[in-house]
Amino acid sequence: MKYVLLLIPCILAIWVPLFNRVEPTLFDIPFFYWYLLCLIPVSSIFIWLASKVEGSDA
Repeated sequence: MKYVLLLIPCILAIWVPLFNRVEPTLFDIPFFYWYLLCLIPVSSIFIWLASKVEGSDA
């Protein structure tokens, strides 16, 4: 289960057709940039969840 939690943000970051566009913009920032910037805290949440799942298995 923890590997699935770690795999999700990786897939979201490397699946380029998902975010390879300009629209929609957020405060005149293209989607490409704000998607990747939002992915940083989302990835850290998934890493934290994976560590909690790992801790409960031990």
